[in-house]
Amino acid sequence: MSAPTPDRALASVLRALGLSGMLDTLEVRLAEARSGRLGHLEFLEVLCQDELARREATKVARRLRAAHLPSEATLESFDFAFNAKLPVAQIRDLARLGFIEAGEGLILYGPVGVGKTHLATGLGHLACRRGFEVLFTSCSRLLAELSGGHADHSFEARLHRLAKPALLIVDDWAMREFSALQADDLYELLCERIGRPGKALILTSNRSPADWYPLFPNAVVGESILDRLVNSSHHLLLEGKSYRPTRRPGRTQP
Repeated sequence: MSAPTPDRALASVLRALGLSGMLDTLEVRLAEARSGRLGHLEFLEVLCQDELARREATKVARRLRAAHLPSEATLESFDFAFNAKLPVAQIRDLARLGFIEAGEGLILYGPVGVGKTHLATGLGHLACRRGFEVLFTSCSRLLAELSGGHADHSFEARLHRLAKPALLIVDDWAMREFSALQADDLYELLCERIGRPGKALILTSNRSPADWYPLFPNAVVGESILDRLVNSSHHLLLEGKSYRPTRRPGRTQP
């Protein structure tokens, strides 16, 4: 049996060391080195950069899968010119993601179709790319998840899972009245997150925060929840026309 070529021997060593990301660009880098475009140290440095890039891409992909974002919507794909009343400067400022590290909330509210979920998803996508763990859920699924914990005695485990991500996004918040048990569950969850550095929350809602209070059957519990939530969050009112008619099947995209 003939001895392996130096290139194949190097590839075998890279796999053994867990540096398989270098294999994707190894031939290109070798060609650059042979042509004199890369010196010895530059060749090694560029290969290491290729490996780091592969590892980071793998981590981002993992975070995006774990986030359960409803779509691949990003801030880059959002049409900021569609509605003139959008608070673009505030959105751009929030895109720096300082609110996550500060443990602050963000409330996106306004009529249907103005892009609340797209913006929340876009911020979640950006947070995944910046290294934050993210979880997206609807309010109804969140309540069902917490409620299920009472039935199988896994409430604490479920509470811990929902409290863990750096950014929790809850879509369609306050669509309907909460039951007493749901209010108690939300209180437990929000106490685990609100005001804690590195634990941020984004809510999207068709209702103004001022209209949330009557949705709680116990005024004391509702006040306890909303006092923490409303006063620790950025408020963005999104107004304007709906994007959805422009995306109707058969319509020409602008």
